[in-house]
Amino acid sequence: MSAVHFGAGNIGRGFIGLLLHEAGHDLTFVDVNAELIAAIREAESYRVIEIGPNGREHAVTGFTAIDSSSDRDAAVRAVATADIATTAVGPTVLRFIAPVIADALRARSDDTAPLIIMACENALQATDALRESIAASLGGDRHALERAVFANTAVDRIVPTADAADGLDVRVEPFCEWAIEAGPFAGSTPSIPGAHFVDDLAPYIERKLFTVNTGHAATAYLGHLAGAPTIHEAIALPRVRAAVTAVLEETSQLLVARHGFDVETQDSYRATALDRFANAALADPVARVGRQPLRKLGRHERFLSPAAALAEAGTTPVALLGAVGAALRFRVDDDPESLALAERLAADDAPTVVTEVMGIDEGHPLRSALVDIVAAAQADPAV
Repeated sequence: MSAVHFGAGNIGRGFIGLLLHEAGHDLTFVDVNAELIAAIREAESYRVIEIGPNGREHAVTGFTAIDSSSDRDAAVRAVATADIATTAVGPTVLRFIAPVIADALRARSDDTAPLIIMACENALQATDALRESIAASLGGDRHALERAVFANTAVDRIVPTADAADGLDVRVEPFCEWAIEAGPFAGSTPSIPGAHFVDDLAPYIERKLFTVNTGHAATAYLGHLAGAPTIHEAIALPRVRAAVTAVLEETSQLLVARHGFDVETQDSYRATALDRFANAALADPVARVGRQPLRKLGRHERFLSPAAALAEAGTTPVALLGAVGAALRFRVDDDPESLALAERLAADDAPTVVTEVMGIDEGHPLRSALVDIVAAAQADPAV
């Protein structure tokens, strides 16, 4: 069995690649980072090291790598004959890898089982988005598109910034979850022991995004304002932990109402997330977790999506609005988005920022509060 994974970074090697290896697949990593690809080609193995309580160490072998920027044809050939193709490249990059996958489907033999395609991104319905881009690249060739099975996934594992001394080895938290929608497989799900298949993926995606991603980002932004350099140091501050807990109580309220999660189960999931943030062994910088605030302040992202839904249901999401205020004040010199956000706040009035950055239009019940939050950040960006 063989699998092609787009994205040879830490998440690709330390999470998806590891589980595919443990499922018995020969791995091919595809990336555009020539230096990284060369290092993977030269290596016979790398380690995935779980850091924190009850952490284990895994050895990954049986892999190769392709630089798709210099050898696109090799990437197409690898995908055309693979059993599984996965991604961990970031949702905005999916459209750039779609043409490679489209050409692979054109070249794929009808005698080969359909290629299983799963985008493993921090985004809702990422595989659907990838499918749309592949279909656009294929034009009207529906026969080629039918040579693949597309399944959405929800993925969850904290992978901190790599230490250069680790080489290809990856340090990760012990916790991980890979949920895959079962429907597209019509009862014949692939064997991936580290993953689990569910009939309805939407609740799992939203639970993860609105608990782990929302809480992680809130910890970063509130911790940044408090002067904490790392996530575990931020969540150790009583005022930050209280604020993040309040944020997650609001999102839990939405998740229970929308998806019918058992209250005690959601409470436990929320407590586990907070414990994960407190893992001192990860030493995860707030600057890494908080990067790209413009994207994270978008209408369908981790703050505004649950906040808007709560407001539409008649609840004022006070804690989420506080986290938005902290995000607006996030400044990191090597994060272009935080600098671009500062420029927007300096150039535009608050209503314009709420409309164009946050996607909340006139008449929405959350708009007035957001305008006030933005105006306050413009008046005092250091609070």
